[in-house]
This record gives sequence, C-alpha cells and structure tokens, in this order.
Amino acid sequence: MSRPLEGITVVSLEQAIAAPFCTRQLADLGARVIKIERPGPGDFARAYDSRVRGLSSHFVWTNRSKESLTLDVKAPAAGPVMEGLLARADVLVQNLAPGAAARLGLDYETLSTRYPRLIVCDISGYGGDGPYRDKKAYDLLVQSESGFVSVTGTSDEGVKAGASVADIAAGMYAYSNVLAALIERGQTGRGKRIDVSMLESMVEWMGFPMYYAFDGAEPPPRAGAAHATIYPYGPFPTGDGKTVMLGLQNEREWAIFCKVVLEEPDLASHAAFATNSLRSANRAQLRERIVEAFSRMTAEQVVQRLEDARIANARVNTMADVWQHPQLAARARWRSVASPAGDIPALLPPGVTDARMDPVPAVGQHTDAILAELGCAAEQVARLHADGVV
Repeated sequence: MSRPLEGITVVSLEQAIAAPFCTRQLADLGARVIKIERPGPGDFARAYDSRVRGLSSHFVWTNRSKESLTLDVKAPAAGPVMEGLLARADVLVQNLAPGAAARLGLDYETLSTRYPRLIVCDISGYGGDGPYRDKKAYDLLVQSESGFVSVTGTSDEGVKAGASVADIAAGMYAYSNVLAALIERGQTGRGKRIDVSMLESMVEWMGFPMYYAFDGAEPPPRAGAAHATIYPYGPFPTGDGKTVMLGLQNEREWAIFCKVVLEEPDLASHAAFATNSLRSANRAQLRERIVEAFSRMTAEQVVQRLEDARIANARVNTMADVWQHPQLAARARWRSVASPAGDIPALLPPGVTDARMDPVPAVGQHTDAILAELGCAAEQVARLHADGVV
C-alpha cells in the first residue's frame, strides 16, 4: 500500500524539537526526509540525554525514518551539494538561528526564482519580522512569553508543562501547513513560504484563558491539576495511596456523583454546593467531603463507582504505567524501530495505521550514498570528508 507522501522529498536544516517533529510526521506519511546535520556531533539534540540505551530520548522520538547527511552548510564546497538537493526537493524546512537561513541564501525569496515549486517552511521562536525577530527562543521561554506559565501551576507558583509544548505546537502547525501547501501547489504549480512561530502557535492554544480574561477581566486562577473554573474536576487521593482524576460537566452529573459515588444524595442540594459556581467558590470545603469518602476506598473501588455513575475519570499514570497501558496494547499501537543502539519501541502516529517506521539514523549515516546520488565521484566524496565539509 502506498503512503500519501511517497515521492515527496523534504530537505531539512533542523535541530532540537520543533522542525524535527514536523519532518518526522512527514516521513511517517511516506516522504523522503534528508536531515542535514553538523559534521561530527550532528543535531545537538542527540546529546540532550542518553536515556534510550545511550541515545537521546528527544532524538529517537523525533527522527526515525530519516536519512542523515552531514554537511557544513557555511563551507563554499557545500554550495553544489545544497544546489543538488534543492533541485530535487519539494520542501525545505529550517529552524536555524534567526537570520541564518537568509545569510546562507536559503530563504524563500532567494530560492523561489530558481526553484519555483519549492515550499520553504521557516520555524522560529517569534516569526520572520517584528521586534522579537532576532530574540533567542527556547521552549520554556516561549511557554512564559505566551502566558502559558501564568495560568499553569498552583496558586503559589506558575509552572511549565512537563512536555515541550511550545516546540510541539510549532511542529504541528508547520506539519499541517506543509500538507496544505503541497495541496495548493497541486492547484497552482508554485511553492510558497510558510512562516511558523512558536509564540503564535502557543498563543493559539491559549484561546480559552485569553478569552476568559477578555477586556481586562481576571484570568482563570492557577489550580494545579484541578480545573480552574469547574468543580469537582481534578485529582483526588484514595485510601490506598493512589490518585484518581475525575471531572463533572453539569448538574445532572453532580447529582449522580453524590448519589452513586459518595452515597450522599442530599449533598447535591446543599446550599454551598448547589451550582458549579458555588462548588468552585467553596472547593476547599467540598474537597474535604470527597477526600473523606474516598479514604474508605481503594483507587479501583473509586473508579468502579465512577464508571457505574458514568462519570468521566482517569488514573494518574506514571510513565511506566503508560508504557504498559492496556488501551494502547489492545489497539496494537506499538511498533519496533531500529536505531544505532538496537531495536526500540515506537508508538504509531495518531490516526495512522500504516505509518513508515524506519530506523533512527546515526550521524551522517547516509552521507556517502546521498552524495553519490547527486553525482559526486568517490574522489570528490573523499575530499569533502578530508576537508571537513561532510
């Protein structure tokens, strides 16, 4: 079975997470992704940690199914190699330092005259213009600039997300925009420039708290793992030391929760808890009642009562629990991919059942083969190696 992006070639000057996550998803759908890395160490994300049998957790997550070409793009001898790659490419993705691609002549304005069908996707912290254009941007910093940290955490302290959500958001918008640009090119015959910023990606995700604080209103309070404005909605301890997450959406569910889960049907009409606004305002008092009831049950018993009442719930799983999650196993979502450290498990992309799941490459693993494909003779390849260009 052919995949939707087979025949599409992506050249990526990428590092860290945002651009690699974008291009890995293009590779999942069958695109050929040629990842250009620094000679020697390669993408600096390779050295973030060594948690996966000596490999970086970030790198193995975002770089399977790619070909690694080492190339010093600043070296004059790299020019013909880039020309050969771009002449065959459909998409160029880059998240180099601000202004670096333009200085290398790899911006859309420069390239579009020679390669009118080329789609150029620039991923940056703050976008290609404006007063923040040249400002360095890392995930935590953009979480802060976007207001995310201000509404996340406890009443005492704002916190960052435990995952790289600003990088992920930018990578997802870059991915979807590239797909749209490929469709558009099929209609117009021309490529285009895509300008994705981490800040704009995160601010889009901040729609609810921004509108909640519309026109100078108070923002939603930080409520830890609980919902800021709906209660009860969040984590509650149980008698066996575990935690159960639950969420109520309306008054009907509140009444059922009191009757079936707490076995206190009269609590539903208590003057302090009769509406969601009252429950949220008096959440400390209500929490005591819920925690006291749950203290007489195990987590499994609480979950069973919630299921019987058709109340939304979840266990607060650890990473070890997620690796063994029964739903992922039942839906056969795990595959195995090769890597320089041996086979490692990998999750199928959401919504995809036949994703390309090829190896995670070693630094420069495909350099010589790609150079040969571009017409470089063996002596030229040897010279490029000797000169440190590749």
